[in-house]
Amino acid sequence: MADVDLSTIEAASVVDARGSACPGPLLEAKKGIGKVKVGEILEVLSGDPGTRDDIPAWAGKVGHDYLGLLEADGYDRLFVRRKK
Repeated sequence: MADVDLSTIEAASVVDARGSACPGPLLEAKKGIGKVKVGEILEVLSGDPGTRDDIPAWAGKVGHDYLGLLEADGYDRLFVRRKK
């Protein structure tokens, strides 16, 4: 897969889990991925540092594409493309 410029991605859905601690952001992502169509992108906003490991691990385990993250002001923006 070619490198994706994350700053230009327009997600189909955004899950704002900035107020949640682990495992909250992951649980929100699991719910949120069901709201996007196959091929679309879910953006997860999280201030919990554990999410940096949790989201890529979960995406790989269930067969979605983890595209990466952008650091924002006090939180991360993580991007997952739904594959199935």
